[in-house]
Amino acid sequence: MVFNGALSGNVQSLPELITRQCSAFPDRVAFIEGAESLSYSALYEQSARLSGALRQVCGIAPGDRVAVILPNGLAFPICLAGVLGAGAVQVNVNPHYVAVEIRHQVEDAGARVIITSALSLPALLSAQPKRLERIILIDNAGYTGTKSGIPITPMAALVDGIAPMRFVERAKDAPAFLQYTGGTTGRAKGVMLSHGNILANIGQFSDWSEDLFAAPPLVALTAIPLYHIFALTVNLFSVLAQGGTNVLIRDPRDIGGLCAQWTQHRVNFVTGVNTLFNALTRSPSFAQIDFDKKLVALGGGAPVQAAVSERWRALTGNHIKEGYGLSETSPVVSCTPAGETRFIGSIGRPLRDTRIALRDVNGRDVAIGDVGEVCVSGPQVMQGYWNQPEATANAMTDDGYFRTGDLGRVDAEGCYYIVDRMKDMILVSGFNVYPNEVEDVVARLDGVLEAACVGMPHETTGECVLLFVVRCDPTVTERQIEQHCRTHLAAYKIPRNICFVDALPKSTVGKVLRRELQALAMRAPERA
Repeated sequence: MVFNGALSGNVQSLPELITRQCSAFPDRVAFIEGAESLSYSALYEQSARLSGALRQVCGIAPGDRVAVILPNGLAFPICLAGVLGAGAVQVNVNPHYVAVEIRHQVEDAGARVIITSALSLPALLSAQPKRLERIILIDNAGYTGTKSGIPITPMAALVDGIAPMRFVERAKDAPAFLQYTGGTTGRAKGVMLSHGNILANIGQFSDWSEDLFAAPPLVALTAIPLYHIFALTVNLFSVLAQGGTNVLIRDPRDIGGLCAQWTQHRVNFVTGVNTLFNALTRSPSFAQIDFDKKLVALGGGAPVQAAVSERWRALTGNHIKEGYGLSETSPVVSCTPAGETRFIGSIGRPLRDTRIALRDVNGRDVAIGDVGEVCVSGPQVMQGYWNQPEATANAMTDDGYFRTGDLGRVDAEGCYYIVDRMKDMILVSGFNVYPNEVEDVVARLDGVLEAACVGMPHETTGECVLLFVVRCDPTVTERQIEQHCRTHLAAYKIPRNICFVDALPKSTVGKVLRRELQALAMRAPERA
């Protein structure tokens, strides 16, 4: 591993990484939330006390699962370091989940203790997960004692009188996280990520970013939720490994507040999804920022559209770089080459020690330029799905590659391109239509804010394309969009139906939820 800090390749666990960085940079600011900040030394002292309380008061032993249900804020890294420092496995849960979603993840993981805030407490109490022994509340908010039969302890009271305890040592192959997938193909599965998986990905990302982040200080804007694997590894851990600062954004929809934080702290690294970058480039507040000339923007979670990257370059001076990954790969698999200054619409090349194979339905490698399923091998690939050996076996090839479910191609220069998700592909008269391509074309039309498409049944062609459009100019018409598509797309790719909507359904990370659009498609009237 190459780290810009006190680290070398002999780091064995994430608690050791945290300990070393907190010792190397005690007075540096590690995290900022609004007007408050947390130094590296304070991060260690507070998390070491929590680690001690989890062991001494809650009886947490190495390997036990502790669920953390928190939004972005200073409490998140403290709780993460405390949980990992106790030798436990952290179960990251979306704080906006409803009771049934929380119950599934917490019970499936077998979490004995949950750390949460008043934001998620009502849903959690409604869920009443089995085997739950204690709720730790980061903000008292008037909740004390026992509710629904579950003891609730404010964190301040839990750690009162507890001296900081040295973190528990863990082996590289010991599990560190249960990172649940979004559940797009059924109930969410717990992805088992080890200390070694995350450490490997930190090192791989550090190698990729070494020249980009050569001059400190590194100041990252973290608008993606830390419970999401992208921000967890690329922002929290990788920035910490560089001795940098994370500016935590709790509500990325507050573009004005986000821009104020950006300006105040002179951000030079930002991660996001296409929808966030799109919103920023259309904001007058964003256009007023004096951008760092070495600003690095990295998109993930969904393809970055060419029109969005071009507007970003016009404002900031640099195109958005793209990364590709999944929860099962810790997450980063590949990135746009660090020295590439153009927008090439590619996820770039695999990171160090990572191999990508493109396979057909029979498991054979496809030719350069042909489309195949993206399969990944490398030290960042998960240990498997929690308590689901059959699902784990189905996700792996006979030669040890993880099957991503994404369709991709590679060019002669070795750059990879994601075409779409296999399950999102639309089959029109036997021809493959990839939603990403249609959406990218429509996004280039002036007056279109966002667009997304899905397939809908058609008695003649099998399926046809249904397009949903959010306009920023209400005068844009169906005919204009159709004519634009006819100029840039083959006839079978042109949307048969166009629906104007006020907003697209999105996850908390900002990814468009095509499964919800699919439900709308079933109710859409068919145009002749």
